[in-house]
Amino acid sequence: MSLADARALDADPPSGAGAAVGPAPGRRPALPAAARRASRGALFALSWAAPVVFLLVWEALCRSGYVAPQILPAPTKVAATAWKLASTGSLIHDLGVSLLRAATGFVIGGLIGFSLGVLVGFSKVADAAIDRSVQMVRAVPFLAALPLTIIWFGVGEVQKVFLVSLGVLFPIYVNTVLGIRQVDPKLLELARVQGLSAWGTIRRIVLPGALPSVLTGVRYALAVAWLALVVAETVGAQAGLGFLAMDAREFLRTDVIVLTIVIYALIGAGSDWIARLLERRLLRWHPNFGGAGR
Repeated sequence: MSLADARALDADPPSGAGAAVGPAPGRRPALPAAARRASRGALFALSWAAPVVFLLVWEALCRSGYVAPQILPAPTKVAATAWKLASTGSLIHDLGVSLLRAATGFVIGGLIGFSLGVLVGFSKVADAAIDRSVQMVRAVPFLAALPLTIIWFGVGEVQKVFLVSLGVLFPIYVNTVLGIRQVDPKLLELARVQGLSAWGTIRRIVLPGALPSVLTGVRYALAVAWLALVVAETVGAQAGLGFLAMDAREFLRTDVIVLTIVIYALIGAGSDWIARLLERRLLRWHPNFGGAGR
């Protein structure tokens, strides 16, 4: 018996003469495939409406002279700069370096955060031994930890990956613990009635039940990873988007600085899209993620 089966047993009424005909209360009726695709397309267009309007207004203000080019260049100027840097290969190189740092730190910090979260979520002894220390370290800002990490690791790749891992660890840890502790007690009671072993209950009830919270932590961690990387790349970096922005600051290249900001925003949007895609794939059984209206 999986968590999806348990939810189905808990939610669906028994069939028979006394069973109600029609959709269950609170359950949305299924929409035709064409209607679902049209709805998703409209929502997708709506999600990009505000950024597109912002770019149009930004371009109009710059072209009309209300915003000086040295203060904020026009989007077309930023796009031209991006094309120039990409054609020389420098932008692709810096982007690749930053992506590699972020991915490495995310994997390391995510694995540590998930492991600690599972341990603390299942064990009161681990909670007493680990949680307070983790919460204290979580309260330390990146900028406060930066000088110490430079003393420990220098200004090389290890220091940057360490800061990203540190930032990623906490959202995944907190949401993993929260997800495990918020599993519906009725499902645990149902598992006991069905005679599931302790490992079977953990594997088929607890961990799937905690998965929505864990994936929420992943979405937060993706954003924090880039925040930590920006902080790490401001000191001693020889490549990366942060290095590109700091180098442009020395020469007052506002177009390059704005370009790095736009790239960070696009990466953030792409990361969030990947996280939402994972939610839809891994949580098809969940009514809030795999329902017909999604």
